[in-house]
Amino acid sequence: MEIIYTSLGSFRKKDLKLMGNTSVWMFPIYGLAAVIGEAYPLLKKCPTLLRSGIYGVGILSVEYMSGSFLKRHNLCPWDYSKAKLNIDGLIRLDYLPLWMGAGLIFEKILCREG
Repeated sequence: MEIIYTSLGSFRKKDLKLMGNTSVWMFPIYGLAAVIGEAYPLLKKCPTLLRSGIYGVGILSVEYMSGSFLKRHNLCPWDYSKAKLNIDGLIRLDYLPLWMGAGLIFEKILCREG
């Protein structure tokens, strides 16, 4: 989410370069979204809201577990500890609807049925 905030800050400053930064640790973490492609056949008959909820909770869980590991080694590139609905500074519960939507987008990208 750091990149999104940096990009939004660029919009506010009218800087259309939309420069941001991230950590190399984020690539394997974001890559875990591919699991949605494997889960979809098991979930495709579930209502959309339930599927999105499963994706959202799954994404938050991965974010929490990976963040816990990285934090233990002083490598965690994010810190949500100042946010109201944070858990251990590693996840924000108010992001759940965003992650639910992201899960459905990943589903559409990864699970195109021929």
